[in-house]
Amino acid sequence: MSTPLLELVNVTRIYPTGDSEFRALDRVSLTIESGEMVAIVGPSGSGKSTLMNILGCLDHPSAGEYRIAGRETSDLPSEELAELRRYHFGFIFQRYHLMSHLSAVQNSEIPAIYAGVNKNRRRASAQDLLMRLGLGDRTEHRPGQLSGGQQQRVSVARALINGGEVILADEPTGALDSQSGKEMMALLKELHEHGHTIILVTHDAGIAAHAERIIEMSDGQIISDKSHGTMPRRTSHSSRCETLVAGGHIQQLWDRTCEAFRMAWFAMSCHRLRTLLTMLGIIIGITAVVCVVALGQGAQQKIIADINSMGTNVITVSPGKGWGDWRSSAIHTLVPADLDALKRQSYVDSVTPSLSSSQLLRYRSITASASVTGVSADYFRVRGMTLAQGTRFSDSEVRQLAQVVVIDDNTAAKLFSDSESPLGKVILLGSIPCRVVGITEKKESPFGNNQNLNVWIPYASAMGRLIGQNYFDAITVRVADGFDNELAETRITQLLMRRHGSQDFYTSSSDTILKTVNKTTSTMTLLVAAIAVISLVVGGIGVMNIMLVSVTERTHEIGIRMAVGARQSDIMQQFLIEAVLVCLLGGSVGVLLSYAIGLVFPLFVSSIQMHFSLWAILSAVLCSTLIGIVFGFLPARNAARLDPVVALARD
Repeated sequence: MSTPLLELVNVTRIYPTGDSEFRALDRVSLTIESGEMVAIVGPSGSGKSTLMNILGCLDHPSAGEYRIAGRETSDLPSEELAELRRYHFGFIFQRYHLMSHLSAVQNSEIPAIYAGVNKNRRRASAQDLLMRLGLGDRTEHRPGQLSGGQQQRVSVARALINGGEVILADEPTGALDSQSGKEMMALLKELHEHGHTIILVTHDAGIAAHAERIIEMSDGQIISDKSHGTMPRRTSHSSRCETLVAGGHIQQLWDRTCEAFRMAWFAMSCHRLRTLLTMLGIIIGITAVVCVVALGQGAQQKIIADINSMGTNVITVSPGKGWGDWRSSAIHTLVPADLDALKRQSYVDSVTPSLSSSQLLRYRSITASASVTGVSADYFRVRGMTLAQGTRFSDSEVRQLAQVVVIDDNTAAKLFSDSESPLGKVILLGSIPCRVVGITEKKESPFGNNQNLNVWIPYASAMGRLIGQNYFDAITVRVADGFDNELAETRITQLLMRRHGSQDFYTSSSDTILKTVNKTTSTMTLLVAAIAVISLVVGGIGVMNIMLVSVTERTHEIGIRMAVGARQSDIMQQFLIEAVLVCLLGGSVGVLLSYAIGLVFPLFVSSIQMHFSLWAILSAVLCSTLIGIVFGFLPARNAARLDPVVALARD
């Protein structure tokens, strides 16, 4: 005894209705053999559509057993049920259930996409089926451009694209005129003759008369099961539509992903304003993050450039035990002999002492207070300073206690008019006349312009003529290029300890300052960027809300795709891709907007430039993608978990 193709044993289907329940099927037992043409008839509410949905694996029994070729379906996972719908069942619905935005050929080939069939093969097969069904000149028409009979033929082509071993037709002529109805029944009988198992659901006795077997239902039970005419001999299925062969696993994955991208793009295009508003939160968030990081890096580079201009390999020796040592003013051990000893070291590029005093400057009738610093001729090299005019004083002028000075641009602007050159002019430092030999280049700071007046005089002149002290406030060493800063600092300490007999001084390195600045600015940039990320999270929540709305709006589409064999993973992939696309587009617009802000920013702020780095851009893109995945997951999962029969009923 052979195994029936379809077999139901005591199948019951119960739907909850508030506090009660509705028994759509009540202990139905039924077998259908391969190659039969069966009509299921009965009044509305008799359970015939519920029976068809269970036969086609769109619905599941509440109790009882349903076997397909001896295979029990109750324990099958959703993926295997989708496989049965994809390869073994073909649905012809009363209301066609075509996707309005797709052409006839695109609607016909959907099951083959989920079956992983090569694009060219499935397109050729769909066109061939439509031609055989009399729609050869309508393949690129959308459902709205086709008559009811033509739309029904498209649904037949869709049912047959993967072979369609069992054709389930729900009121196939219900929405057709009489002539189109006759053509549809002739088509179904032709498919039956070619070996397809045909199951008709109808309330029309005239339609049911075309079948060799009529099953009558009432109140969820089979009340009659009659056969008339000669039961067809089972045929080999070689005469049925050829089942398309799926491509390789990678090809299948690629085709399904492309379809998901196409559907996601179409959904976004149909709701442009909603998509733009959804992206707005992402755009603002990405723009904020990229701009904050760019501004932070720009400020960091400006500070680093300012420190580099002084030399990142500069070490300063000061009296005392460390910063804030109140006894340091009483320590007078940094003397010219220490300066000479340091100059002779191989790791020293240049060295300068410094001793400072606040003095009144006078030029003609103008008087101003300035900071006067005694330095060596190498001071400007040690500090990385350049002269805008004139020259620095020489070593011989230092030894001769020459009364020459170099002034900064602020001092020049204060004492001299725009039309007057300061070079060669004599100014009074306190009561000592000094000749101006140079003016330093103006230097901007990220913390604002320095308005102090600064004057530099040979240290010997400062010690002997101006301040009257025989020791230095500090000595600054520029380490030779290529020599390790920490090693140089150690050797300087050892040298001066030998000379002083104890460590009555401490050293500070600009390299340490640079590292501290880098760490501080990076921390602040990260902190502000983290605050900006909050707007991304808000944008992500907006994406999730809109995607949940989209799932609700497109429930019917989801049902159609599931009915023709889409897996839960296919539905989830489609909505995840849509969420990611929204976020990626928003992220891209945000990046472009950031660059636009970067172009306008210098018009308002000249001291700092926004610096856009590749890692910041890549991080923004990655961040927007992750937001799409994270916040798109819940809507995508909800879409994938929809019950096919419930989704199809939603319009």
